[in-house]
Amino acid sequence: MADVPIQSELDRKINQLFPGVVVRKDLVKAVKGNAIVPSYVLEYLLGQYAASDDEATIHAGIDTVRKILADHYVHRNQSELVKSTIRERGRHRIIDKVTATLNDKADVYEAEFANLGIKGVLVEPATIKAHPKLLVGGVWCICDIEYLHSDDARVVPWILGSIKPIQLSNFDFEGYLAARREFTTDEWIDLLVQSIGFNPELFGRRAKLIQLVRLIPFVERNYNLVELGPKGTGKSHIFSEFSPHGMLISGGEVTVPKLFVNNANGRIGLVGYWDVVAFDEFAGKKKRADRALVDIMKNYMANKSFSRGVETLGAEASMVFVGNTSHTVPYMLKHSDLFDELPDSYHDSAYLDRLHHYIPGWEVDTIRGEMFSNGYGFVVDYIAEVLKSMRSQDYSDRYQQLFTLSPDISTRDRDGIHKTFSGLMKIIYPHGEATAEEIEEILRFAIEGRKRVKDQILRIDSTMADVKFGYLDASGGWCPVSTLEEDEYPAYYYRDRREGAETADDRGEPRPGGSAPTVKTEAQRRSEPVAEPPLFEGYREFQENQRGVSFDRLIIPYLRGAGLITIIDPYIRQFHQARNLMELIEAIARTKDAADELNIKLITSENAEGGADKLRKQLEFLLKIKQGAAVGGVNFDVAFDNTIHDRSIVTDTGWKILLGRGLDIFQYVTGDAFDLATKLQEFRQVKAFGVTYMREGG
Repeated sequence: MADVPIQSELDRKINQLFPGVVVRKDLVKAVKGNAIVPSYVLEYLLGQYAASDDEATIHAGIDTVRKILADHYVHRNQSELVKSTIRERGRHRIIDKVTATLNDKADVYEAEFANLGIKGVLVEPATIKAHPKLLVGGVWCICDIEYLHSDDARVVPWILGSIKPIQLSNFDFEGYLAARREFTTDEWIDLLVQSIGFNPELFGRRAKLIQLVRLIPFVERNYNLVELGPKGTGKSHIFSEFSPHGMLISGGEVTVPKLFVNNANGRIGLVGYWDVVAFDEFAGKKKRADRALVDIMKNYMANKSFSRGVETLGAEASMVFVGNTSHTVPYMLKHSDLFDELPDSYHDSAYLDRLHHYIPGWEVDTIRGEMFSNGYGFVVDYIAEVLKSMRSQDYSDRYQQLFTLSPDISTRDRDGIHKTFSGLMKIIYPHGEATAEEIEEILRFAIEGRKRVKDQILRIDSTMADVKFGYLDASGGWCPVSTLEEDEYPAYYYRDRREGAETADDRGEPRPGGSAPTVKTEAQRRSEPVAEPPLFEGYREFQENQRGVSFDRLIIPYLRGAGLITIIDPYIRQFHQARNLMELIEAIARTKDAADELNIKLITSENAEGGADKLRKQLEFLLKIKQGAAVGGVNFDVAFDNTIHDRSIVTDTGWKILLGRGLDIFQYVTGDAFDLATKLQEFRQVKAFGVTYMREGG
């Protein structure tokens, strides 16, 4: 095993309050080896033997789980050896995926074992009644298989001795709520992110909420979710690995009989047995879809029901659609819409209007090795059972004493917002205790996800009425909600009325009323003076995950003409903080006259609490900045003041810029020379921050 990770205060608290149902998340990789088995199967075993923070117990548990996998997990390429073991011993325990079917000619249920490669094994009707999912999609189980040969070639020699699906049988929900009350909201969100398998320290608040929205289909009935984004962002991971109640299928494998009902034999499909049915690789313009399937799905997503002949049946399965995008967000907004990648049959306003939330997959980082957690999280089948148990509850009204949705919002929009809000409340605040600020945060997030759906539908179907998305607070004040891409790319988001669009005169088109256009030559256009717009004064706010922000746009225009620039920031200590400062100096050096010299003074605090090594490292960074700045004609000087707290930039031309986070506005950057974000700030995602521009005497 790798070095034992240092246990954090949060990990100690998790183990204290949830003994026996949490596991260290890096252990799954340690035991998996070459077993092609879902994480929830491995965590089920780890939960039995290694759910502890005692290293000796963990080591012993890992050894036990490895031995169980070695002795009982069936690898496809070793199936003949396992069959031989069963024959020689007469009985042997295996771990395999089991699917049952009804043989209506013989009137018996028969099981097929995916890896062992045997079929026709008789199953008692009582077993099917207890575990109906065996009939649809199959279930991972621990089984005892016996062998009894018969001279009758028609008799299958394999006998099912016992079968136990790999999932938790019961849990204490009241104990779960009581333990939740002992965590702060930040701690609880971090516990949930660790349970998914990620290191919360590498995620901002918004990025964590996006991960938690992926869990809503497990806790909310009939929730329709879509996520489109670049490859490698973990869109399908949760639906294939996280819960024994979810089924992930390829978008190309979907048929009416498989999903809803087989009219030939009346057998119900996946939606009748699974809590979540997720469609992987759903995007692709060239993919063909059965029109009848689209119509049935459209009806099911709206009415929670489907027809079997003359009979109408209801189901609770949530529908999730995940797919890859092949273009950037501004490209899609300029040329089509954010549903551009969907097959034509699904690129339909009536179908899309059934979606409750659109996760902006382009905001999610590509999964990297360092993003995985070695902290403690819930054993996934435990949290899966918790979420399943809450599906019948409704938390959608928990905001209504504090906020009122815009009356402009339609019933269908309202349903989408309510279901997302209810789901996040159950996941983050299952005990129902949240402050007004916390409730407002998830209400805004729920509204934004539905607004993303509706705004794109308005591009597809111009007959739909425009909607003002927002809410009224307790004092009656109007609080508008926008999507992040709306703030980032307003010129493309409002395609028909974007700023800078060509006028009729520019295109040489007739003016209203028939008067002749004034056509300017290219030379005339170039010779016209371009007036510099006045610099903005006041406060600006930037959302987490926003792109398109750089020092060139944010700060440099206010520094032009300055001879002395004073930067006050107590936290220029770590490498990324020093790198941010150097990037600002680079931008200043690029824009100033090469013949001029400019003075920059940094006032910061010493990294004394980090010890002598960290202070020495800080001084090394600052010395390198001084040497690098000199090459560009910038004199860089440093003064230490350990009493400062605020962060600002002041120029001798009268400008003062108050930076809430100082220069530390960018999220983690890999340092990969082939990643645009490494060199170009506008391709990085930012942390949430505010900036105020003030001019003395202004």
